[in-house]
Amino acid sequence: MVPEEKLPDAETAPETPAEETPATPEDTIERLRAEIAAEADKRLRALAETENLKKRLIKEKEDFQKYATESLVSELIPVLDHLDLALAHGRGNEACKDFVVGVDMTRKAFIDILARHGVTEFGAVGEAFDPETHEAIGVASVAGLAEDAVAQVVQRGYLLRGRLLRPAKVMVNKAQ
Repeated sequence: MVPEEKLPDAETAPETPAEETPATPEDTIERLRAEIAAEADKRLRALAETENLKKRLIKEKEDFQKYATESLVSELIPVLDHLDLALAHGRGNEACKDFVVGVDMTRKAFIDILARHGVTEFGAVGEAFDPETHEAIGVASVAGLAEDAVAQVVQRGYLLRGRLLRPAKVMVNKAQ
């Protein structure tokens, strides 16, 4: 005889997965509010990114316009060096007096043009040595000058709207 199978009764029946209870209107409203808040946050972040990009592009454009002449000016600076050498060589020589005046006028006109485009020269005897803008090529001992002051300018330095184009090559004063 085959034993009868027992039918499970309600107490011993395996649990079936409970069906999801239908969401209440309050739950649906809360879920939708959360979705709206998340979308609003995404939109605000996208707007912020766009504004940051716009600001960065404007700054890059301004910098480009501000420093667009940098390479040209860098190539013209040696011309000023040659004019300075001509002036240094001609001064004190009476035969070259008119020549020195002409070279000096040319140099001044050249400096004025560069100044209108934001170029300034620096490097003078007596100013404090600044390793950010000066290149020390040696030391000298000059009476009456402060320690670590520029004792001699070998080559002037140049800035383009505050940006260093070339450091000034100087001799630094050291006490003996």
